[in-house]
Amino acid sequence: MAIKPIMLTAEGLKQLEEELDYLKGERRKEIAEKIKVARSYGDLSENSEYDDAKNEQAIVEARIVTIEATLKNAVLIDEDNISNEHIHIGSLVKIENLNNSKTAEYRIVGSNESNPREGKISDESPIGKGLIGHSVGDIVTVETPLGEVNFKVLEISK
Repeated sequence: MAIKPIMLTAEGLKQLEEELDYLKGERRKEIAEKIKVARSYGDLSENSEYDDAKNEQAIVEARIVTIEATLKNAVLIDEDNISNEHIHIGSLVKIENLNNSKTAEYRIVGSNESNPREGKISDESPIGKGLIGHSVGDIVTVETPLGEVNFKVLEISK
């Protein structure tokens, strides 16, 4: 089975690389020190500080493996070649919810970068998937968990 490419913006790639550097460097050292201190307390079979530090180490190592796999399968979105005619991954879109007349602005990103609180929605989310390929002025009907929502595309930019 082919591995699905992971779409990343330049910003998302940079964030993952920085997180990986932090985890492999500073964070590993912090945890190693916690383990060393916990070992000094004696009997490891009843040492909760040691258990906590080892669990923390396992979580960090799992995150490192996840980030490395993501970076290995990453496809960088060339934002310079994205046109503003249609919505693509990497597009910044301003839309109006025709059901309640509210406007919102979202950046369409790959699923690994999505963070709705920061206005970044995944290309695989109902709204992201529905908007992909549309142009300014288009009315887009999206089936969301809360029901059908109609959006009008107001602006597309980079």
